[in-house]
Amino acid sequence: MKTLLFLALLTVSNASQSAETYFCKPELETLPTQQGGRVKPLYVHASEAMKALTGKAKVGDLSAVEAYCLLSLNGMGLPSDIKLMAKIEHVDAIKHLNLPEGEHLVAYDTLVAMEDDVRNEARRTDVSDSYKKSMEKLFNNIFLYKEIKSGNNWYLADVQGTVLNWLPLTAYLTEDKVVAQKELTPMDPFLPVMLRTKVMYDQAFGTRYMVEYYYAKAGLASVAMLLSILALACLVLFKNFKIALGFASLSILTQITLITLRVIVSGRAPITNMYETVLFSGAGALLLGLILGHFKNEKLFVYMGLAYNVCTLMMINFANGMLTATISPLVPVLRDNFWLSTHVTTIILSYGALALSWILANTVLIKRRLGKMDRKEEAYHADVIYTTLKWGTTMLAAGIILGGVWADYSWGRFWGWDPKETWSLIVLCFYTAILHGRYTSWIKNDRFMTVTAAAFLSVMMAWFGVNYILASGLHSYGFSEGGAVFLGSFFLVQIIILIITKNYSKGNKEAEPV
Repeated sequence: MKTLLFLALLTVSNASQSAETYFCKPELETLPTQQGGRVKPLYVHASEAMKALTGKAKVGDLSAVEAYCLLSLNGMGLPSDIKLMAKIEHVDAIKHLNLPEGEHLVAYDTLVAMEDDVRNEARRTDVSDSYKKSMEKLFNNIFLYKEIKSGNNWYLADVQGTVLNWLPLTAYLTEDKVVAQKELTPMDPFLPVMLRTKVMYDQAFGTRYMVEYYYAKAGLASVAMLLSILALACLVLFKNFKIALGFASLSILTQITLITLRVIVSGRAPITNMYETVLFSGAGALLLGLILGHFKNEKLFVYMGLAYNVCTLMMINFANGMLTATISPLVPVLRDNFWLSTHVTTIILSYGALALSWILANTVLIKRRLGKMDRKEEAYHADVIYTTLKWGTTMLAAGIILGGVWADYSWGRFWGWDPKETWSLIVLCFYTAILHGRYTSWIKNDRFMTVTAAAFLSVMMAWFGVNYILASGLHSYGFSEGGAVFLGSFFLVQIIILIITKNYSKGNKEAEPV
């Protein structure tokens, strides 16, 4: 009877509404909802849910909020024609699901009927880790899809004085509320009932959650990427350095704003997942490049900072399968820990500084291979790289020590040869050897460029490889899925550059380091 009355009320009120979206309107975007242990705007949660299920925020012509709302109304007995398709990428998963050759999409309604089979595959121990993770992800998505369709994924604030309860849509949108509102707005009783939850919550608990709405809507990562690309282009094309400096300054201010908003939303330092470390590393490298460029009066530092910053921002904007901007709850070991914040911040900044040397070393190798760099210029570039190496190696050493302090605080031991710890030590050993070789003139300029470019492969292994390939150890709380192809491609491209530019220097006399 409850469902029948709900449908009758909806049918009557629907005369002035779109038959496709009913009361699922853009006004619902700002509703507070509870998910992942915190309050967030519906726009953010719906976008994350649709991206998790389909890989895209929009579903056809429907926005994420419209699609999420329509799916949720299925739990109230409201039929809709919306269909979500899961994208299956793992070869073995495609075979197991018996998809036609070349087909990667399958309807979630079809997958729901196969839920038990998918769960059994996800629990198998005699299959590869990549296949197992693929099936685990698919099973979790099936569960999420079912939860949304039942109306039990959408939690709304039910405020009674100072008491706050979070009720699923099926419990919150009652006939009593709709009938009472119908007397005030007979043509559209549903939307006001839904919007009232925001008014009541805002009055009782404030609107801090709306910061995340503006953060998500602003698209600051895209703005920062555009500004950095413009700054890099102006630096290369125009003699007037102030134009490039202006765009670079705007870009770093945009990134600082982005990081600040993320800190306000999450309530913690922005260094707890791969998305945040890439973002922080790029911004830190550009800031360091601007500072060193100012004090040393050298544009090369700004060039290195911008080039690396563009790389990281492109990853942030386009590598959605590898990096996710979702702000998730922290595991207990990461909460309220001063040593963790200082340790990871220092390590990531050191990666940014070492990336500056990697950018310039590859630039020199390529220009030298093309015959566009003489020995004097090469020696000068080597000195610039040496400066960034000193900064990066010093911060890396400090970060490892701080990591030991944190490990002692969290796990009761300073060092345990965990894969992440081991690889960070390997990176430090590589760069310490390079600095020593450069200082003692053991490593000449042509070799110096090559080993500096090659050494950054160790950084990528410590930073991404341990997470995406080894996937073991006490640092597994920060691991992510995907990225193995990216890392393999990065290694391949760098190795090809090293092979092509091997021992290719102009002239016969070796230029001694200054």
